Amino acid sequence: MEQHRTRPRQYRPPRGRPPLPAQAQRRPAAVRRPAPPPAPARPTVRRLPNPRLTGLGGGLFCGAVMVVLGWLDQVLFGASLTVYGVLFLPVCALTACWIRRGDLVTAPVVVPIAFAVGLLPLADEGGGFLGSLMGLFTALATQAGWLYGGTLVAGVIATVRKIRLMSRRAAQQRSRV
Repeated sequence: MEQHRTRPRQYRPPRGRPPLPAQAQRRPAAVRRPAPPPAPARPTVRRLPNPRLTGLGGGLFCGAVMVVLGWLDQVLFGASLTVYGVLFLPVCALTACWIRRGDLVTAPVVVPIAFAVGLLPLADEGGGFLGSLMGLFTALATQAGWLYGGTLVAGVIATVRKIRLMSRRAAQQRSRV
């Protein structure tokens, strides 16, 4: 059972240290300094987006893109698994590049899951749920090369990023000593 405090906590400085000085009084509005002038406008250079996705966000991004690409492949190319596999490789690279540093391990994990999820629109064998499930397993078995290739791409990019991060941290540690 949750017990609520009857009194709010009182601030006490740690023993052996002098108390903190009182904060400065707020200045009246008339005495405040005006805001600095805005920085001169620089011409904007169009760059690629550089989002930083969490592990879950990377999985959702990759899965959503692969479902959309699977559906588009179904509509435009008549469920060509080769087109789907070719489109899978750049999605793997983008996912591995956009996942943030702390979640790099998840990149090679979410990519095969997204491949399987994206195959759902393509792997319809007919015959209800069991037919679709059989079609999914057949497509996964026949397209294993694309699956392994995309996982390898994501793994290599994540590994290179992690090695660069570790070497950068080691260089910072050496410069501090």
